Amino acid sequence: MVGLARHVDSDEIVQRLHGMHMAEAGKRHVHTNGGTSHITPYSTRYASRSDIPKFQIPQQGAPADTVYQILKDELDLDGKPNLNLASFVGTFMESRAEQLMIENISKNMADSDEYPALMTMHTRCVSIIADFWGAKKDEKPIGSATTGSSEAIHLGGLAMKRRWQEKRKEEGKDSSKPNIIMGANAQVALEKFARYFDVEARILPVSKKSNYRLDPDLVKENIDENTIGIFVILGSTYTGHYEPVEEISNILDEYQQKTGVDIPIHVDAASGGFVAPFTHAGAGGPKWNFDLPRVKSINTSGHKFGLVYAGVGWIIWRDESYLPKHLIFELHYLGGTEDSFTLNFSRPGAQVIGQYFNLIHLGFSGYRLIMENCLANARLLSKSLEATGWYVCLSDIHRQKGVHDYNDEDGGAFATMDNPTSAAYNAGLPVVAFCFSDAFKKYYPHVKQESVSQLMRAKQYIIPNYALPPGEDKTEILRVVVRESMSFDLLDRLIADLCSVTQVLLENDEMDLKLLRARQTTEDAHGKVGKEGDGGDKGNDMDGGVHRSARKDLSIGVEQEDLTMAPIFESDLELELEPELEALINPQLRQEPEPGIELLGSRLNSELSSSSEPELELEQSPELQLKPELQLEPSSRQRQS
Repeated sequence: MVGLARHVDSDEIVQRLHGMHMAEAGKRHVHTNGGTSHITPYSTRYASRSDIPKFQIPQQGAPADTVYQILKDELDLDGKPNLNLASFVGTFMESRAEQLMIENISKNMADSDEYPALMTMHTRCVSIIADFWGAKKDEKPIGSATTGSSEAIHLGGLAMKRRWQEKRKEEGKDSSKPNIIMGANAQVALEKFARYFDVEARILPVSKKSNYRLDPDLVKENIDENTIGIFVILGSTYTGHYEPVEEISNILDEYQQKTGVDIPIHVDAASGGFVAPFTHAGAGGPKWNFDLPRVKSINTSGHKFGLVYAGVGWIIWRDESYLPKHLIFELHYLGGTEDSFTLNFSRPGAQVIGQYFNLIHLGFSGYRLIMENCLANARLLSKSLEATGWYVCLSDIHRQKGVHDYNDEDGGAFATMDNPTSAAYNAGLPVVAFCFSDAFKKYYPHVKQESVSQLMRAKQYIIPNYALPPGEDKTEILRVVVRESMSFDLLDRLIADLCSVTQVLLENDEMDLKLLRARQTTEDAHGKVGKEGDGGDKGNDMDGGVHRSARKDLSIGVEQEDLTMAPIFESDLELELEPELEALINPQLRQEPEPGIELLGSRLNSELSSSSEPELELEQSPELQLKPELQLEPSSRQRQS
């Protein structure tokens, strides 16, 4: 009888069975030594059964083509980067940019004397970024490329700590207890800085009142003479909200007037640094960057909304006086003299070239077009989710400026605005953070939100489900980052699949993938659209656009007077109502259309069509003009599937 085991070693099992298997199969063409095959995988079509080295370097190598094929096959188990909707990191670059990067992939930023042209491009990037962050002519901004925002944040925090220590020593005061303030929504790199560099992290809880971000009132209560600075985040990784940089700056101004203590701000603009400068919504206030004297340094990730592949970040100080001299190292052993003030020495140079390519290729109007497009798509996704009645969004970039709570009155998701740009809406990142509505959870308590994430993963989408930061950690959210590569077609399919998965869970929350086959697949739904059949096989009109696909899986109660999305839980007869809903949706089955009825698809499509951006067209170069039929898709950036 086999007893319970503490641990099952799958490698041991495979190795034992593999040895037996190969010993039985071993003949002339199979050489074994202790049950281990020496046949190279893919060397013949029948010899791909031997394991690849995992923990020790092999005695003999293998042909490059063979190794390539093995690793390529193993990497097929990874998710698709374009469907990784959890990540802020870009997954698309222009082919010409890729070509430049490949041609210069071996260049090291540490070898400044050997690559003067690369270093010149690096300097230009620093100047350009500092300029659109509001650098002043009477100051001398200084900065550097980094391997990412994590390194950049550490450099910004370290500079604040050293300046604080120097000032305290000059005043003859104790400098052994520095602290730094950040919200509980801070990315882990900010906490790492505090731990790695011996600074007390005062992590303030977030709340619904503070829009799940740093609460200015709590900042006021927690600052003191030992506070080296405030980390203010321009784009929370949880919900995409911008933190109120100017409001916090004003609080610090008042504190300095009362106490004489000068506390600086470092803006963590890892994502927002390439969004806020270009969008009409800005950062939710007139000032967030170097326009505020209290903002001493800003960091960003070039590989997020800077639209470069992973491996480049930026840190810029408003003036060289804010970078302590003793943090700068002068190096002489690479054939010249180089000033270094990064944590890493060797750094890839190709990403810097890619960043410079984007800056001069896209220009201001190109970046604005792309960022406005991302926000428009994020608004459409947000409104579509709330229109189902199943979900409510905690992110609020789709709501009128100043409105932060969900409200289904005044048209709810179907309410339209005169201004089609982001200027009419709350500022923030193109991020959609959503969760089940309270009423949904009341009527469908068996449905677990995490199951949505898992079933979407089965459809190859990566959509994380996680708890909000301390203070609101009883609430779990799903989050979608709308990047440049989120085409309208992909958005269409995403909404349809989210609705399909939710409907599956309404019927049965067991994680059985067979349930996915019980309902019509997305491919089937798309394949039947617009096709004429016999009787009940007639497809829906294309006029519904993205919401035509979504409606296919919505079993909801509908008020015939205005067809607004009534809560799905007002009736326990959703499935029985399907024929009635079909009669409402399909004009050919409706005998007498009632006046004033607007279809779900046509109403949201109407709003979508109204979100063209005439202002952008005036600023765009000819190659950046939007296609009339794809008003939300940047035509200048052709994407590869």
